This record gives sequence, structure tokens and C-alpha cells, in this order.
Amino acid sequence: MAHPRQLPPLAALRAFEAAARHCSAKLAANELSVTPTAISHQVRQLEDSLGVALFIRQPRQLVLTPQGRELQAVLGESFGAMADAVARLRAPPQRQAITLSATPAVAARWLLPRVSTLRALHPRLDLRIHASHEAVALDGVTADIAIRYGKGRWPGMVAEKLFDNVFAPACSPALKLRRRTDLTRQTLLHFAVPSSRRQPGTWSEWQEQAQVPGLDVSAGPVFSDETHTVSAALQGQGVALMSLALIADELRAGNLVQPFGPVLPGMPFHLVCPEARRSEPATAAVFEWVKSLQPLAEPRME
Repeated sequence: MAHPRQLPPLAALRAFEAAARHCSAKLAANELSVTPTAISHQVRQLEDSLGVALFIRQPRQLVLTPQGRELQAVLGESFGAMADAVARLRAPPQRQAITLSATPAVAARWLLPRVSTLRALHPRLDLRIHASHEAVALDGVTADIAIRYGKGRWPGMVAEKLFDNVFAPACSPALKLRRRTDLTRQTLLHFAVPSSRRQPGTWSEWQEQAQVPGLDVSAGPVFSDETHTVSAALQGQGVALMSLALIADELRAGNLVQPFGPVLPGMPFHLVCPEARRSEPATAAVFEWVKSLQPLAEPRME
């Protein structure tokens, strides 16, 4: 049968170890949040229980005796090992957060349905999605990486093309559109990027190519969020000129149809991050995850 260890009180051992390390009762008291008197009292109790002097007390300094040095060496190592063990048990798993900026439509229609795959690959990595039409600063505060619509040339940035972006009329199959002239009896749904002079894929541009007689491309509701345009089209409220890449799932499922062309070319989407941060583990993990996502369906060029 194991016998219990005969040890002095832990408080006395802690007081002595701190006083021995600092050679000062005052500094030990500050570390342990007690008074210098309490430290002196604990040390004297320890000396009494051991029957040896641990310090030579000088006016402004404590000097260890040989017995004190021996005990300090053992306690210093023991308390250090205990502190390390407690820290390992107490410390939560380290988590990292990365903010990915994208347009609201790209975030809602392409990223969000696939976020679970990132969590499966990197369970300690938290993805924060920043939805904005603006090209926000990739400064590690507003965002870290981004999916941007453009030509792929941003100074100081690494940019890799994700997918092409083209626009064509799309609507619910319930509208039963067959020919371009059918548009004259339908509501046109418009999407306009707020505070942007250059609007991608407008009905005016489409009409320049299609030349549908009697089609008023200025009429119809205007949405500032592309996802609202898609929702209105899914509900059969009209025909939208939409990015085929961002409605690929609905086209595959038959919830939306692309009844006819022409198809307007747009600038592709790129994955972008600062060159200096491309190799950082968390940034690299999200960058590679986005690149690995299932490609969007190729648009039909009618």
C-alpha cells in the first residue's frame, strides 16, 4: 500500500520558491498577490517544519543557504513542469480566421453552399465571408483574400483565374419563352451595381446585339443585389440578364432556363491575395480550397 507523501504545505513551498527566485520577499509577494509579511511568515513556517535555515536574511536581500539552493533547484523544476502541464491542458486549440471578400452573389451562390468542405479540411480555420461590390483593402483587417471581377491585373497581388463570366437571358421555365420576341410581353429584371459607372451585362447592351423589335429595355424593376434578381427570376416574376456562372446550379436543376441568346461576354472572376501573404499557412489553405472547388458549368453560347 502506497503511503501518502509527507510534504510541507504547498503555499509555503510556493512562497519559498518565488522568494528564492527573486531573492526578495517583496518581489515574491507581488508575483503571488500577497503581502511581503505573508511571504516571510510562510517561509519561516517552512524552515521550522524542515528544521533548517533556507535564507540568510540581509537588510535588502535574501541569500540562499546551501539547503535553500538545493530545495530551490528541485522546486523550480517541479513548479515549471506543473505549469507547463496545466497550460497544455488549459489551452484551447489554436484557431485562425481568414476573411474572404466576394460580391454578394458569388458569396451566396457559389461559396456558401461549399463552405462545409473547408471546415472538413481545416477544422481549426474559421472562414469569414465579407460580401461587397467594392474592391476592399486586403490589409488583414477588412479582408485577407478576395474573389474579384476584372482583368486579373492588380499591383502587388497574386491573381489566379477562377471562371469566366458571361451574361444571357434566364427565367423560370413556367414563363415558356421560346423566341426573343416573347420578351416584349415579359417583365425585364435588372441588376445594377450600386455607385458603379460600368454595369456588367445590361439589357441595353444585349438589345444592341439582339435587335428585338419593340423591346423597351428601360422598363422593369432594378435590384442592387444580384441574388435578389435571381430570386425574382426563380419566382417567375420576369426575365433577368444573369451571369450564367452564378446560376449554374439552377440551370442544371431546371429551375431556370436560358431560352436563347445572344450571350454577352464579361470579365472573369479571379482569386486574389497580396503577394507577401500568399505563402502564409492560413492564407494558403483558403487559397487552395477556393481553387479546388467544383468548377461552375460552362455556359451555353447560343
